[in-house]
Amino acid sequence: MVVVFLILAFSLQLATSSKSLTKLSPLGCILKIDRMRFITTILLLFFVPVSMQAQKPVRPDAKLITKFPFKMYSGGVMIIKAAYENIKDSFNFILDTGSGGISLDSSTCSEFNINLVQTDTSITGIAGTQKVSFAFNRSLNLPGLKLERMNFHVTDYNVLTSVYGEKIDGIMGFSFFSKYIVKINFDSMKVEIFSPGKIKYPNGGTTLHPIFTFLPVQYMSVKDKRKVDFNFYFDTGAGLCFLMSDQFAKDSSILLSKRKPVTTQAEGMGGKLQMRLTVVKEVKLGPYRFRQVPTYLYKDDFHVTSYPFTGGLVGNELLRRFNMIINYPDREIHLLPNNQFNETFEYGYTGFSIYFVNGKIMVDDVIKNSPADKAGFQLDDEIISVGTNFSNNIQQYKDLLQEPNVKIQVIIKRKGALNTLIINTGSIL
Repeated sequence: MVVVFLILAFSLQLATSSKSLTKLSPLGCILKIDRMRFITTILLLFFVPVSMQAQKPVRPDAKLITKFPFKMYSGGVMIIKAAYENIKDSFNFILDTGSGGISLDSSTCSEFNINLVQTDTSITGIAGTQKVSFAFNRSLNLPGLKLERMNFHVTDYNVLTSVYGEKIDGIMGFSFFSKYIVKINFDSMKVEIFSPGKIKYPNGGTTLHPIFTFLPVQYMSVKDKRKVDFNFYFDTGAGLCFLMSDQFAKDSSILLSKRKPVTTQAEGMGGKLQMRLTVVKEVKLGPYRFRQVPTYLYKDDFHVTSYPFTGGLVGNELLRRFNMIINYPDREIHLLPNNQFNETFEYGYTGFSIYFVNGKIMVDDVIKNSPADKAGFQLDDEIISVGTNFSNNIQQYKDLLQEPNVKIQVIIKRKGALNTLIINTGSIL
């Protein structure tokens, strides 16, 4: 009100100073304005916005549409069930704010004879770029909600299936999140979906205001040798704490000289590749500080991290420590610390990867001079047990092998014969 009043007073003073005056219009034209007509115009400009504001429609409240459970796999990755079109079998979808659309696995499409259209569209993941087919204008049935007119791109998620030990049929990203307000509660392991509208956030948390393109980008602080403020993708589909591109780490000189990153294997859209793994002193998200954070260093040959626009991403192994409300329509994300907030990070290092292949848990990519290499592991060894655990559950085996600085007995099968190996796990601290 004060600002409007000052503008009006200044205009009236101009109008009364002469019977007519000269004014430069926004288009650069010189106009002659009669004094009384000018005063009338100013008064109208003063009152019309008030009238328009009074007629502005009231924004509706967000309404709960549905609520259903999700499962969480290693790295905090979230899996929900959904049915594609009229297929009765439920598919497993990863909830991924780091995906710019919605997608299906190519082997799932083959198994269920889903018709596809070949296109020249290419997508890029951490391991490369590939052309994709599409299933256009299809529907997806969540519990209590039908998503219609969805365009699914199709790619190979076999590597993700082998990582989690359960079939991954697709990924739900921007095409889903952009239409709704999505509450994710890691205490109850439930997802709630609301219509766009006014929503009250719970007390005790914080509201982020990321840049929203197709993916949310959050301005954050990272500190190791020095403190750097930069943009990072907010990526619930990444099963890690934090990732920086090699180029960002180099240009910012952020890492302490004493850091000696170890080589490890990572997986994502496009396949497998080697990265380096270390820690940074602190990652700050909103007002929340996390110390000694495991951090991947990624040689971004395919420009996935969009450096220098972003320096990398924050993943769900860190983000799962919050119950979150992802509000794309209002371009906000609300975070509330949950029961997992104070859990310690995983610092164990083995130097090999394990995958679930045809019902067996197999060894892959043994890093030279790593704890696994020194223990005698070889490519294609089958893991029979870890410690006293004979479950053949890859998630449980990974959890046991993540403990740092311990001696673990592992029974393997190699060329039909059983062998016992002892691995002394390392630490990235």
